Amino acid sequence: MAAAGLWRRSRAPAAALSRAVAAGSVRASPAEQLTVRRQAEGVRSIVLNNPRRRNALSLAMLRSLRQDLLHDVKSRELRVIVISGTAGPGRAGPGGRERGPEGPVFCSGHDLKELSSEDDVKHHSQVFELCAEVMTLIQKLPVPVIAKVNGLATAAGCQLVASCDIAVASEKSQFATPGVNIGLFCSTPAVALGRSLPRKVALEMLFTGEPLSAQEALMHGLVSKVVPEDKLEEETMKISHKICESSKSVLALGKATFYRQMAQDLDTAYKMTAQVMADNLTLRDGQEGIEAFIQKRKPVWSHSQDKKK
Repeated sequence: MAAAGLWRRSRAPAAALSRAVAAGSVRASPAEQLTVRRQAEGVRSIVLNNPRRRNALSLAMLRSLRQDLLHDVKSRELRVIVISGTAGPGRAGPGGRERGPEGPVFCSGHDLKELSSEDDVKHHSQVFELCAEVMTLIQKLPVPVIAKVNGLATAAGCQLVASCDIAVASEKSQFATPGVNIGLFCSTPAVALGRSLPRKVALEMLFTGEPLSAQEALMHGLVSKVVPEDKLEEETMKISHKICESSKSVLALGKATFYRQMAQDLDTAYKMTAQVMADNLTLRDGQEGIEAFIQKRKPVWSHSQDKKK
């Protein structure tokens, strides 16, 4: 993946990162809507919506995110999912937008209040197990999932970015796994990071807690694109709408196959994917696409798993 422009290290103050990863010292009220789900023209937007706690992945937040990801997921109307975070409260920034003293936070990771000695080991395990379930769910969904990042993504928040199929970030975004600095090594985020970044880059992040700038994240493959903040929505929707032009059933088959072959050796992967391509041709949409190309017309997708008769 090509990197755009010259990369430079942009270090956030240690205090800012510590406050980000330690978000959630006060749990969100049950009355608060922790995620906001909207859908239009095939694109489902899921917004992490607890800015006062820097969009921490509390147990309640994880449950809400899982529910929004799974809601009516087999519908032909759903074609792509975009995950973003609500900017934190604070003084007005450029254009009158509200932001906190360190700027917006995409997601600060786990709610450390839930990981204190006040709760038992069983509860702690539940938090990490549910988080792992949500992260693996993203790759099992039949539609592409895009992370739209504007600000800090730390610890499990960085894991969330790494787990998405595509990630678009603003130039101001940063990515870190600073758990080591508070005595809690980011072992579960390391699973996603180690599969998205070169080993030595991932380990430097994990061992030091130091952040990657957006350009560094692009260079090393953690994100797909970096754009100015005012172009973030436009670029994310451009990608989303392009995805919506294709057959949902073909994309679902392709996504599942991609992740399956990544865990296989080369010969096994080629044997498996050769069969998948042959199976793809038996789908109604597989034949429709080829016929439309030959006839020089736009395909009319069924978005179904039906076989061509």
